[in-house]
Amino acid sequence: MFDLKRAVVGRPIASYHADHHRFGLLGGLAVLSSDALSSVAYATEEILRVLMVGGVAALSLGQPVSLLIATLLVVVVFSYRKTIHAYPGGGGAYIVARDNLGPTFGLAAAAALLIDYTLTVAVSIAAGVSAIASALPSMHLNRVALSLGFIAMLMMGNLRGLRESTKLFGIPVYVFVGVMLSLIAAGGYQVLTGSAVPVEPVDPLPILGTGSITLFVLLSAFANGCTAMTGVEAVSDGVPAFKAPSAQTATRTLILMAVLAITMFVGISFLAHAYQVVPSETETVVSQLARGVFGGRNALYYIVQAATMLILVLAANTAFADFPRLASIVARDRYMPRQFMNLGDKLAFSNGIVALSVAAGVLCVVFGGDPHALIPLYMIGVFLSFTLSQTGMFLRARRIREPGWQVSAAISGVGAVVTFVVLLVVAMTKGLDGAWIVVVLIPLLSMLFRSTRSHYDAVARQLSLSGKTVDTTARGHMVIVPIGGVQRAVVEALGYASSLSNDVRAVYVNVYPDALEALKRDWPHWGSHVKLVVLQSPYRSMTEPLLDYIDRMRIEHPDDYMTVVLPEFVVKHWWHHLLHNQSALTLKAALLFRKRIVTTSVPFHLEE
Repeated sequence: MFDLKRAVVGRPIASYHADHHRFGLLGGLAVLSSDALSSVAYATEEILRVLMVGGVAALSLGQPVSLLIATLLVVVVFSYRKTIHAYPGGGGAYIVARDNLGPTFGLAAAAALLIDYTLTVAVSIAAGVSAIASALPSMHLNRVALSLGFIAMLMMGNLRGLRESTKLFGIPVYVFVGVMLSLIAAGGYQVLTGSAVPVEPVDPLPILGTGSITLFVLLSAFANGCTAMTGVEAVSDGVPAFKAPSAQTATRTLILMAVLAITMFVGISFLAHAYQVVPSETETVVSQLARGVFGGRNALYYIVQAATMLILVLAANTAFADFPRLASIVARDRYMPRQFMNLGDKLAFSNGIVALSVAAGVLCVVFGGDPHALIPLYMIGVFLSFTLSQTGMFLRARRIREPGWQVSAAISGVGAVVTFVVLLVVAMTKGLDGAWIVVVLIPLLSMLFRSTRSHYDAVARQLSLSGKTVDTTARGHMVIVPIGGVQRAVVEALGYASSLSNDVRAVYVNVYPDALEALKRDWPHWGSHVKLVVLQSPYRSMTEPLLDYIDRMRIEHPDDYMTVVLPEFVVKHWWHHLLHNQSALTLKAALLFRKRIVTTSVPFHLEE
């Protein structure tokens, strides 16, 4: 098992090497910005799919909607830039909401972010698999199996640590950026020179109208397109993962990410209009653009599809970087199990990585690996965290009143209002499509957080020494050794028990009279130094008479300590356990819930 772990995770990293395994600008952009950058691969398509309700003529509205979303993205990025410098310890919306709005809103933000990161993995992987299916429609690929395989790959890569994940996933991110900018440049050149030819649609969505749409449809298209903003908060959540000065490095990463994301998003929306792209059931918008710009399914087309598939799959890596770190911060505040605070051998929060992988895998299975079915769930958590974060930064700016606070407060306030409006639109337009699940999950998860904190607080109160005085009362110590006969493991256990106390009692439950006769015959030689207690068992139970005896001794000696010494033999191979009963394990479990009783095992190792 140890060798398998080394093969998967690699050699452990010493804690004092932690600073050498942080992100620089390029590494942070690759790992923490891949979600935001990859969103441009499907954000325009999500806008157009809604506008198709009004027919092909309504698709022209995709450009102004995209420009409006890009403007909102600039506002949100400015707000998160302030967050990075105000809260360099990471945690993003959770810390901002907790400190400025109170614990209840902080927990809501944490729940929204954790759900968002889980959905990031599921949506990104599913979208990446869709890109493969668009390029290779004849292969009839199993989307769920491919999705689970990619999730396993990302989990393994992240368990190997931050530096390894940067090496594994950095190059595809920059390849995607280069390929998309090249596609936009080539397409823009063709449009300017008048050589752009409309793309012939393959299996287009049904046309339901003639260009006239309602405000509700327009708002729904805007809400769908806001998927281009997902992942913006990731940099502010992971500030401690950057090299010093971490806040400045994180800020530069955030700004570079925003510039690239806005350029690619607006560029793709512009080309989609120029090439008259119509959303399809079987081919993505990016696939159609690559086919139109590069003249068919040639080598350049497949390079675009391969780069898109890789970035969409690796976009999930943003969540693998931030979900475990946020979980560790929430666990540090005792709202999540403490296991999420533990760093693994490779200085990664391994428990969070595994938990995220399992949750995302379940989502892919439940929703059949369909990104369009998952995206409605995606948006609620994103914009709730945006709204809470920017509201918190607005209140902080008003409270602290640093130089230039009016501008910061105004931008954060506008961002909070707009993202709240988007949140309401998403809730209304996507509620019946599955968004209600997240609306229900966020308060439930918040309640679970509070329940966890209540448990830890209760444990702390009971373990506290406050008001406690030192007890110097002399106490007795009784040692009980359950035995099933006389053999080497029992003899060694009796020897150990005798070293603990003068009051040692070997307890035998009489189920088989012949075995009792053998015990009485051998006892004078092997156990004469220990008192033998024989219990009768009319119903052939081994455990109940023993527990009754222990309870009776506790009543008779309420102030004494009691140790139950269990003789156990350790088999050579794991499957040998199947050949023996596990009475010692059952007894340990039963005694665990009895006060003032200590159980200890004396192992006897069997040879081959």
